[in-house]
Amino acid sequence: MSPLPRTIAIDGPAAAGKTSVGRALAERLGYLLLDTGMMYRAATLAALKAGVDLADEDAMVNLMNSISIDVIESRSDSGAISCSILVNGEDVSDELYTSLVDANVSVVAAHAGVRKILVEMQRRIGKRGRVVMIGRDIGTVVMPDADLKFYLDASPEVRARRRYKERHGADPYEAILADMRRRDTIDSTREVTPLRAAPDAIVIDTTDMSLDAVIEAAWNHVKKFERETNRREGYDHQVETPG
Repeated sequence: MSPLPRTIAIDGPAAAGKTSVGRALAERLGYLLLDTGMMYRAATLAALKAGVDLADEDAMVNLMNSISIDVIESRSDSGAISCSILVNGEDVSDELYTSLVDANVSVVAAHAGVRKILVEMQRRIGKRGRVVMIGRDIGTVVMPDADLKFYLDASPEVRARRRYKERHGADPYEAILADMRRRDTIDSTREVTPLRAAPDAIVIDTTDMSLDAVIEAAWNHVKKFERETNRREGYDHQVETPG
């Protein structure tokens, strides 16, 4: 039995640092990184292209049943295993982070029927193990039995500044902040799997932390898990981890 966590869940609101931290952990461990938000963004993108009413749950479910959304593994130059998202065989990964998708993805993600379809796909991937999965309901719904769970958070103002820098000022900061707050409200108050920290999640407030500090804080918890597993299983030495 490996002393390392086979499944790691990372949840939190937009721009809290989930992707960067998840990528760093996946690279160090040699695990698959799956950002489940990309799957909801792909569903949103497909609906926008098809002219489907995003607020109509039945129409969205019908669309989901008529298209294919596939997740394929790919390796970066650094050796990290990541994912590309295909819709009907077309790689749409580069189209998923536009302001239009940003403004509508929470509406799509609030539909129970859409979530049911995508959650089942995510669970199948999680059961393989050796995965870092990030999203908004991973530790509470998709992988409630994940070995290690994180919930990253930060103030809306800080998260909006991060997104503003990511877009190199393409969208006004005030507009990004307003949309961030709107999405937070939708995600945290929706009836189906609202955004919240799992009871056993490790909560890290990244507001006043550098990215490197957040990564090291999360990595220290991975190492702590390893030490506690070693102790519990009766190992008398620490197993060397990748990275």
